[in-house]
Amino acid sequence: MVKIAFAGGSGNVAQEIMDVLFENKKHNILILSRKDALVQKATPGITWAKTNYSDTNKLAQALQGVHTLLSFVSEEDSSSPNQKTLIDVAVQAGVKRFAPSEWATSGLSHLGWYAYKGEIRKYLEELNKDKKHLEYTLFQPGFFVNHRTHPHQSMKYVQSTELPFDFENRRALMVNGSCDDEISLVTVDDFSNVVARAIDFEGEWPVIGGIRGTIISIRELIALGEKVRGGTPFHIEKVQAKDIESGKWQTSWAPKLSHPSIPPEYEEVFSRVGVASILLAISKNAYSVSDDWNRLLPDYKFTAAKDFLSQAWGGKPQTSTEIVDLKALV
Repeated sequence: MVKIAFAGGSGNVAQEIMDVLFENKKHNILILSRKDALVQKATPGITWAKTNYSDTNKLAQALQGVHTLLSFVSEEDSSSPNQKTLIDVAVQAGVKRFAPSEWATSGLSHLGWYAYKGEIRKYLEELNKDKKHLEYTLFQPGFFVNHRTHPHQSMKYVQSTELPFDFENRRALMVNGSCDDEISLVTVDDFSNVVARAIDFEGEWPVIGGIRGTIISIRELIALGEKVRGGTPFHIEKVQAKDIESGKWQTSWAPKLSHPSIPPEYEEVFSRVGVASILLAISKNAYSVSDDWNRLLPDYKFTAAKDFLSQAWGGKPQTSTEIVDLKALV
């Protein structure tokens, strides 16, 4: 049993992982958050520390005895000052393992809101350039397949959101010519269980920590969507990359990207920018991750996307929408 700390532990992805660790009852859990405790009642095995990253002495005190530190800190400042402070203090406090605030995908092309992730990748690489000061891994799950059940919630904490592949209304947006581009899909349950197993892993953590559930092309994803939604072809709209890059793209519909961190008054603007960025990123294979943790944990059996989605959509009512034949993808 070791002490596991969650920085930004009140976030929804953190809570998915925390639940698995709590159920396993193997480790003591410390939650570091700038917010007050979510619950006032004490929970055995879980402690809470309100954190101010400008108070490094208090932060160092909180990290004493921590074996593994998982960061879920999200920063608007692309230089990521809070995570850099967290890393420096972790080294000072003798933390053995660290997972930076990745929890997404491998490529950052076109994903400007992930700039701070790239900055921390460089910071950690520089930290260990001459001598290993901190063992770390970049946990990268790609897309959560659970978002393909939207608007039906299939995650306990992570809020589902609309994406350019809308299974509910049997429609999709894509960059022209990207139908053979691949993305990685994994269930939130598989992702959380793999992270929990990685914490118990006795070998050295790999720097790149891809978690690959299913690799699937856009063409195959749409075909799968058609199958689990009753066999009716999806309505597919293609847009040119140059139109997306210029902001001049026009479609009959657009996903609304919702997230607790996005104020309602900015949701429409963010969604348009976000959808464009996601489509361009997919066309650059930014959402295809490696299988590093699959290979290190060969006994773990992942749920295939087709099995998860078939079960999730089984018995759901059909909806009507304009139809375009899948041959339009060829």
